[in-house]
Amino acid sequence: MSKKSTIQVEKVNQHIVNWLKEYAITSKTNGFVVGISGGVDSAVTSTLCAQTGLPTLCVEMPIHQNENHVNRGKEHIEQLKNRFSNVQSTLTDLTSVFDNFVKLVPTGDNENKKQLALANTRARLRMTTLYYHAGINGFLVSGTGNKVEDFGVGFYTKYGDGGVDVSPIADLMKSDVFALGAYLKIPNSILIAEPSDGLFGDARSDEEQLGASYDELEWAMIEDNNGKSEADFSGREQVAFSIYKRLNTVNQHKMNPIPVCLIPKEYK
Repeated sequence: MSKKSTIQVEKVNQHIVNWLKEYAITSKTNGFVVGISGGVDSAVTSTLCAQTGLPTLCVEMPIHQNENHVNRGKEHIEQLKNRFSNVQSTLTDLTSVFDNFVKLVPTGDNENKKQLALANTRARLRMTTLYYHAGINGFLVSGTGNKVEDFGVGFYTKYGDGGVDVSPIADLMKSDVFALGAYLKIPNSILIAEPSDGLFGDARSDEEQLGASYDELEWAMIEDNNGKSEADFSGREQVAFSIYKRLNTVNQHKMNPIPVCLIPKEYK
């Protein structure tokens, strides 16, 4: 179920760069800040931001981070700084902040829920850090979520990596991001690495967490938008489609606007 991207990478690249630059100028902001994870999404996003010619700050925010993720992130940042004079980087090690937070909150009775809550806490600490850097520099926080994550299965943390000012790659499928990454010549170590959100401090992949590969989820998202149902498939396709539908359903709270309780006029 391998998915090959059909986007026109050169045109898509220039379109996003123009969009980013125009948005920054219109909003009277000075540049962009991007959290670097060692994955393809942040590598592509930061390269797109760098191409605008506006100041682009790459931020490393390790929290008990897997060494491979850290090394890939550093490799990308060094490459990007060598290619673009407008790129700078900074390290904000959040490990001690996270450890202190853990000491202050209740342990809870459910270990799985606790670990998931702490994984989301990592993402929210990073969001806070990115907005600090954005605030002192007058920058925009650039999101790194792709279309499958943001609008398919909701594979992100609400008010964590979902808390951003602009989302330059959110209309690109994961296969499109890889195609754009290859075009942009991001490090091969990133292009061949298994996607991982790195929120648990180990090497577990996104596929291990989701139960399906991005190719499968991308396929299921397209089939769902075409009006297909689980009954239209069998075998692994049926399993993958079922996983997509379940995640898409339970994560609607991330993808829909926050519900507002409207007060009847006669009560005002």
